Parts: sequence; C-alpha cells; structure tokens
Amino acid sequence: MPFPLSRRALLSGVGAAAMLGSLPRGARAQTPVKGGTLTVAADTEPRNLNPALVASNGVFYVASKVVEPLAEMAYDGRLTPVLATAWQGSDDGRTVTFTLRDGVTWHDGKPFTAADVAFSATELWSKRQNLGRVVFKDLQAVDTPDDRTAVFRFASPIPLQLVENALPALTAVVPKHLYEGADIDSNPHNEQLVGTGPFLYREHKPGEYYLLERNPGYWGQGGLPYLDRIVYRVLPDRGAIAAAHEAGEIQLSAFSAVPLEELERLKGLPELAVVRKGYEGITYQLTVEINHRRTELADARVRRAIAHAIDQGYVVDTIFRGYAAAATGPVPKTGVPFYTPDVATYPFDPKKAEALLDEAGYPRKDGGMRFALRLLPAPWFEQTRQMGDYLRQALRAVGIDATLVTNDAAGHTKAVYTDHAFDLAIGSPVYRNDPAISTTILYRGGLPDGVPFSNQYGYDDPAMNDLIDRAAVELDRGKRIALYQQFQQRAADQLPLIVAAEFTFITVASRRLHNIATNPRWATSSWADTWLEG
Repeated sequence: MPFPLSRRALLSGVGAAAMLGSLPRGARAQTPVKGGTLTVAADTEPRNLNPALVASNGVFYVASKVVEPLAEMAYDGRLTPVLATAWQGSDDGRTVTFTLRDGVTWHDGKPFTAADVAFSATELWSKRQNLGRVVFKDLQAVDTPDDRTAVFRFASPIPLQLVENALPALTAVVPKHLYEGADIDSNPHNEQLVGTGPFLYREHKPGEYYLLERNPGYWGQGGLPYLDRIVYRVLPDRGAIAAAHEAGEIQLSAFSAVPLEELERLKGLPELAVVRKGYEGITYQLTVEINHRRTELADARVRRAIAHAIDQGYVVDTIFRGYAAAATGPVPKTGVPFYTPDVATYPFDPKKAEALLDEAGYPRKDGGMRFALRLLPAPWFEQTRQMGDYLRQALRAVGIDATLVTNDAAGHTKAVYTDHAFDLAIGSPVYRNDPAISTTILYRGGLPDGVPFSNQYGYDDPAMNDLIDRAAVELDRGKRIALYQQFQQRAADQLPLIVAAEFTFITVASRRLHNIATNPRWATSSWADTWLEG
C-alpha cells in the first residue's frame, strides 16, 4: 500500500502537525484532535507478533493496537470490556460464560463471532501460548450456542478470579478463518496481523519501522481511534532514543527505552514529560535464577548466602537510579491482594554470607575462592546486564568466583531454559496481576524442558508444588489469597530463586501527546483514545 506521507516524513514524525486542525492551542489541549502520525521508539523486533501465541510485552507493544483481548485492566481494579461485554462463572468453577460484543468485524471484513474465541482458546491459548498453556491447561472445550456466546468448559475447577485476572494479557483473539487448516506456528499472519483493533497492520521494514494505520471500521464509539497512524521506529541504540526525543523525531518511548541516567536532563525540557504511571499491571522483577543441578547451589544455605551478599540498596539506588524498590519475594508490593510482607528476609551482610558458606562445607581455598560459577545476565535491559556485573563482584567478595557469559536474546533463552547451561542467571520476569499467570510457573517443578521464562532450574519441592496446585483450583477468594501468601513464605524460606528488586517502567512523551498512562497496562493496550496536539 503506498504511503500517504513521504517515507522520510513518516520515519521522522514530520508532517503530523500539518495534518492537524488549526484550533487555538488551549482548545486543542481540551478537545481531542483527530488525525496525525504518532512516531514511537521500538528497540526490538519480535520474530512473532501474535499475542495469542507469545504473551510478552515486546509483542503487546505493537500487536495490542491490532489484536484485541476479551477485556482490559482499569485503575479502579475492575476490568474494561473489550471483545467480551460480560462474563459469569458457575458455582462449581467448571464453566465460564462470555457474552461477546456485537457488530465487530475483522480487518478483512469478516464478522467476529464466538467461533473465533473458541478457536483461539482451544488451539492457541491452551496449547501453544507461553502463559496460556498454564492458566488454560484444563480447558476441555468452548461451546458456542450462538455467535455472541462462548462457554468455556474446564476439566477441573478454575477460580473465576484467575480467569478475570488473565483476560487482559492472555486472551488475544485471532480470526479462525485465517488460521484453521494451516500450520499455526508458521502462519504469515503471526506477523501480518489481522485483528479487530483500532489500527490496521500495514508494513514492517526490518531494521527501520512498523507501520499501523487507522481502522475506519473500528467498533469503538466516538470516532475512535483518533490517530491516523502509528509508526514504530526501530532504534536499538538507547542513546539514539533520547536524541530522537530532543530533536522531535519521536513523540513517545515506553518501557524505559531512554537510559535512566538521561531522565533527569529530559525532565528539564519543557516539551517532554517523564511519566511513571501506566505499568502497574506489569510489574517486573530483577531475579537471580539458580541452577539447582549444581551441588553447591542445591544447598539452601548457599542460596541464602548469595542473598546476603546482595546489597539491595545498591541495586535500587545505583543500578536503577531510584526507579525501583527492594523486593521481598515472588509477589511484588503492587500485587494486591496477594502480597504479604510476612516473609523471611536476607539483609545485606557479607559476614553472614561467609558464615553460611563455611557452614555448608565450602571454605575459602588457596587463592581465596570457594568454588566457581557461570553467570549469565539476560540481555533484555541495561539493568539486567549491570546486575550481572554487580553480582560478579558481590560474589567474589564472599569467595565465589563467577565468570560472566553473555549471549544475545536467542542464545540466552536457549542456554537457560532449554540447555540449562548456566549456574546463575539474571532474569526479569513479569508479575501479571495474579500469581498463577506468570509467577508460579517459576516455582512449579516437573515442567518440560524448553519452556521459556519458567522453572528450568532443577527445583522440584513437593510442598511448593502442593501449594501451587491447591491455589490453582481454590474457588474461595479468601482461601486462595491465603494459599498464595503461604507460597510467598515458602519461596522466601527455600529461595529457589532470589528476587532482588521490583520495578516498573518509565515513559517519555511529548507534551503534545494526550491520553497516555490511562490504564495499568497502557503501553500494551490499544491507544484507541490517544491523540496528538498540534
């Protein structure tokens, strides 16, 4: 499809202001303006953009504007209906009935129906999606008595609370007519997305940009979306992102794409805003992943020693420049109502760390070291890489010789989650509103090899497994919360992995951009009501 703007103007964001009306600035600040091109920074290019297969923020960042879930999060703790307008669970926890939105069409003009939801749930979420195949593992079938009703039937009880918490991140719906009868994993529409969302997928120029354009047939009320286009400009150099903001070439960067050390300077620029809101539903954690197949690391005393060797204050203040908080365990403080502070903690205490290592039978040898480890920092963020450097030094101070091993994203994922070719790794899992969605998978034993961002650590504790399994089917909300608090206490005691910090992200945006950070998953939501002032 030919570009309405020149390619140079598209990539630089030039031309957006010219496409806006000539309202006085004060009026534009109060009244949404239709039109314009929003140019944003993208620092990665996912190989698979289908969120029904890969539930991850890198995918959602682009795909959530095209492919929609059943519901989205809101700041009041409730859910905003999207493709589902209502849902109800049965008393026995074995069925959940969804009422679906009427009058929705796919971007190719076909009608959206319950058959699309049934196909997505049974063939993608429960079988192939990285997170859905845990949450929806007991999904037996989805009945479709009519085009507007989908009845999920489960083999065992599932808490409605869990299903509701999973809706924003795990229920992206894809068109059955473009996937049925074809190989799902290699389907070209895993990148060339066809959805029901406010924007149409138009083009990906590798190494340069993704282009989305306004969906004129969007079901949203009030003429949504406001923007004509969204251009994701590929800028893997984080320093270049800050420079592009200052030059006015981009109007938005999300997920702390601007280096933290640049934020104070950018805060002083009148045309830019630094925004900390909009990520409350996707809290990240900085973790030390531990390979329990190593004899030394299978000893809880050694794991506790490593925890005592880590100065969480340094991690928060220096690595994150204050844009983080010390963590106490697998559920962050934002994880209301599940979080409990009533857990064992491991304050920075190198002498205690050394005593525990001695007690475990690993005294310092000639040269001062006790044993050697391979340490693999994940390449996702600058902070995961910096944590690798810091942890190597912290371990050396207590007599553990850690050698850094660096890989690209694919190599790191394979080394840790398939080959188990690591002793320690720095990870950054995401807490997504409920422990069962993306957190307990880090602690449950018996998972098959090769599942990314899961327990591939050789840790398999019957008591932990029992807590996780009981909570997964507990229908009473109060009892379920209590089980997850026991889960946190068990995790803090056994330390199968160490959670050093919890953090959300920073958005840098032009002050001409309005309706940002309007929900707790804003960067991974639709941006249907976001608009750009001239």
